Amino acid sequence: MTMPNKEIDTLIVGAGQAGVAMSEHLSNLDIPHLVLERHRIAERWRSERWDSLVANGPAWHDRFPGLEFDDVDPDGFPSKERIAQYFETYARKFNAPVRTGVEVKKVERNNGRPGFTIETSEGVIEANRVVAATGPFQRPVIPPIAPDDSNLTQIHSSEYRNPDQLPEGAVLVVGAGSSGVQIADELQRSGRDVYLSVGPHHRPPRAYRGRDFCWWLGVLGQWDVEAMAPGTEHVTIAVSGARGGHTVDFRRLARQGVTLVGRTRHFDHGRVTFESDLAENIALGDENYLSLLDAADDYIASNGLDLPPEPDARVIPSSPTCITHPILELGLAESGISSIVWATGFSVDYRWLNVDTFDDNGKPQHQRGVSREPGIYFLGLPWLSRRGSSFIWGVWHDAKHIADHIATQRKYLAYQDAAQRHGETSTQQHLNSDTGTHSQLQDIHMARGN
Repeated sequence: MTMPNKEIDTLIVGAGQAGVAMSEHLSNLDIPHLVLERHRIAERWRSERWDSLVANGPAWHDRFPGLEFDDVDPDGFPSKERIAQYFETYARKFNAPVRTGVEVKKVERNNGRPGFTIETSEGVIEANRVVAATGPFQRPVIPPIAPDDSNLTQIHSSEYRNPDQLPEGAVLVVGAGSSGVQIADELQRSGRDVYLSVGPHHRPPRAYRGRDFCWWLGVLGQWDVEAMAPGTEHVTIAVSGARGGHTVDFRRLARQGVTLVGRTRHFDHGRVTFESDLAENIALGDENYLSLLDAADDYIASNGLDLPPEPDARVIPSSPTCITHPILELGLAESGISSIVWATGFSVDYRWLNVDTFDDNGKPQHQRGVSREPGIYFLGLPWLSRRGSSFIWGVWHDAKHIADHIATQRKYLAYQDAAQRHGETSTQQHLNSDTGTHSQLQDIHMARGN
């Protein structure tokens, strides 16, 4: 059914965690709005993640304030299906005005009048404001070094579902953030030979002295850090909630049977070369890991907390041979590699948003989600306002800030409308007064016989 032309105050594009959070805050402020989602609520959790994925944060932490996971232990890690169900339930909780199955194709600013015209798959909408709540996982990125080899199966991590999906043979997983590590681990446990290409990374402890790392980052104020440390723009985070949650340990993965290699450098005539940076990258992860333990110990001592010591957490085992004597080159056929999984992240895709708020690289320009194009907002992006912005709870707080900004702008416009109406009324009263005076003068002249 075609959606009729309509006007709305605020249009939210996307009904994932960002869109649902935005809708809740606008609803609380009685701001008329509509949420358009081209598929289903929380679609990427459903169809663009592997089968065994669970949340990387515990249920007590990775949720919105208004609803708990009633069937998941607070310290447990909900499955991807349960998370998608959670957002559906949350949207029903406040009757979010979500229209699914509607794709937004183009947004353009109106000329000579306020607001935007939005072309959708079901008609045209006029809106005073638009919130792009499509998040950071919009376009899978496979780097240009990917080989043009019909003998290789190559997929992005967003396409990976389970080991049975891949043909027989060894697998090279490129990228050692949370996705790459968990996929490599699952493939190796299924009986595959796995090579894991490891770049610079942080690897926080899953838990330390009885508290999850999410708690530690909270009390230490690290979730609220407003900008990345210099030089960490391309550093991934390796953390996992799989199998009840555990600290990612690359040495353990190597002892388990995963062959670690450095960053993937080049493919040429059936061979792949790697950078000689594996040991350096592992050391960087160790440094990050130990720094959080140090900060946690200092916090415990300063605040007199009764949390049990955990000296074993500081034991860093010796490095296996694949780290001390790294492989720098492999023949794909000789190594039995038949598949590559590119766990190399995503880029944003705002081709539908035809407004002046992007830099030369297509990156949105904004301050805490408020773009330089009045009336356009961004939500759900990493580091939108702080480190926690792309996490479930963090996007909820960012949405509140944007909703408050929208409410303030509406008040300014309401004042302008009232002032204009008042000015029109005053002008009319003045004209009426002038007309009355002119009539009185005419009467006087007539009475005098002039």
